[in-house]
Amino acid sequence: MNTRVDLPGVPFPLHPSEDWPWRVEADSVLVTAKPHSDFFVDPSGSGSVAAESQLNAVSLTGRPAEGDFTLTARVHVDFTDTFDAGVLIVWADETLWAKLCFEFSPDRKPMVVSVVTRGVSDDANAFLVEGDEVWLRIARIGTVYAFHASVDGTRWDFVRGFALGAEEQQVTVGLEAQSPMGNGCDVRFDAVTYTAATLGDLRDGS
Repeated sequence: MNTRVDLPGVPFPLHPSEDWPWRVEADSVLVTAKPHSDFFVDPSGSGSVAAESQLNAVSLTGRPAEGDFTLTARVHVDFTDTFDAGVLIVWADETLWAKLCFEFSPDRKPMVVSVVTRGVSDDANAFLVEGDEVWLRIARIGTVYAFHASVDGTRWDFVRGFALGAEEQQVTVGLEAQSPMGNGCDVRFDAVTYTAATLGDLRDGS
């Protein structure tokens, strides 16, 4: 198993969650999602991670330095089945994490979706996307995280802000690919870039 992946735009190593092929080309990362894989803890269940969750998607994450940052990537997905997605993820442990997804909706339309999990998951649809790629960004400002998405990598739309409730030292960030209903999908993350910077405004993304 390759225990680390180094990207020129990210100043810390990324580590795969399991023995799964992640292919690096310059500042891009390509992966095929594992069949029937997801990160989701059903809010209608008991809240037991073991009984009510699917936590088997492949991810590639690393630990950022303490302080504010942004992590950005252009995400391309070859959509096939419902909920296929390329994802940016913030992870503390199995009960505490969040993800920003470029996902195939049940209506077979590409969509930006977010999920925040504190014991159980809540998810929210943001907006539809024309085409098979979009820019996604995670930002941390103090104790608050923000998700933004962009169709052109210049103008950013606010998706959601939240406090995860995890210590900075717990948190890793990175990439994820999923195919909950299908047999896998190809995902490409281009221009993956980490910046130790503070957004001027959490909501407008500037």
